[in-house]
Amino acid sequence: MARQAIYLDHNASAPLLPEARAAVVAALDLVGNPSSVHAEGRALRAAIDKARAQVARLAGAERDQVVFTSTATEAITQAIVGGARAFGVDAIVVSAGEHAAVLKAAEATGLPVKKVGLDGDGYIKVEEIAAAIAAADLVGMRLLVAVHLVNNETGIVQPVDRIEVLVGPSPHYLFVDAAQAFGKIGLEFASRAPDMMAISGHKIGGPAGAAALLLKRHADQVRLIPGGGQESGRRGGTENAAAIAGFGAACEVFAERFYHANVSELVRVAEDGMRLIAPDLVVFGETGGRIGNTSNFAVPGLRNAVAMMGLDLAGIAVSSGSACSSGKVGPSHVLEAMGVPAELGECAMRVSFGWSSSIEDVEAYLKGFSEVVGRHRARHGVAA
Repeated sequence: MARQAIYLDHNASAPLLPEARAAVVAALDLVGNPSSVHAEGRALRAAIDKARAQVARLAGAERDQVVFTSTATEAITQAIVGGARAFGVDAIVVSAGEHAAVLKAAEATGLPVKKVGLDGDGYIKVEEIAAAIAAADLVGMRLLVAVHLVNNETGIVQPVDRIEVLVGPSPHYLFVDAAQAFGKIGLEFASRAPDMMAISGHKIGGPAGAAALLLKRHADQVRLIPGGGQESGRRGGTENAAAIAGFGAACEVFAERFYHANVSELVRVAEDGMRLIAPDLVVFGETGGRIGNTSNFAVPGLRNAVAMMGLDLAGIAVSSGSACSSGKVGPSHVLEAMGVPAELGECAMRVSFGWSSSIEDVEAYLKGFSEVVGRHRARHGVAA
């Protein structure tokens, strides 16, 4: 029997919404290929088309701008690797705080990669992007700028609107990794400057295995998997209709459930409670604008590997940052880019709340946190 954990790792993957589960099961009962013209194929195609409309509504996009992929990593790679090829760009600009999927995709293009910094609050240094664009304009280079909207580790909401002003009217291109922002803040893709955006289903309570790349019409030639013409020729391969149906169903209900959970208040209570237990607590990005569901913090001297093990044994699931760095419990490249000392970065942990979170979860977490901190102090002879 699976344990009944206190789950505080929504940024890694949100629990499956009941509506998404029901949609997946209903789609699994359908048989056939969504590209087939017979009745069975048309039923699967209808499920995908319904989901496309649901995703588009939540993203503020047009239905034909939604291209289904298997994961956000695939969508990111299609945007950056496929975009570099389709647009004929000369170099890629990324920030030092990007998700590994963005950094690795930029490297995979084989093009020069310009990495801009983060400030101490975790914001992308927009002035460095402006300088990179100005330098490129002087020599007639074309850039693909790839940045994230919400940092998955700190929750900082990036000044993408300022980056849009720089890239929008230029010959350069803009891709935005919106996986952590989708459903939590408005994307309004159709009316904004980005040429491409990546979003993910399992971050909002849909099943893993369904994500999307949002493409403006002039970016329809941005492809990674040619295949047999699925997704209007923009992503080959038979669609995972069941996962896509669950993704769409999650889009219908996630925003209401997320706000009903009052996650910002849960973060406030958690941070206030942790400070009472550990007055030397450091909250990263605290003075910046955070999305509201995320707290990235450290108790100096308490290594995240030790703390996470203690919390896990107590049935409390937290993380040390990105779940995509397998086994990672060491320093974060995001915190390093913010100028956080390595010794303190090795103590960093993240709690992230979502649609299923409650004040009872926070209370249980604070009890476990107090026990972990208490054992640490006793072991090192630190007075309470």
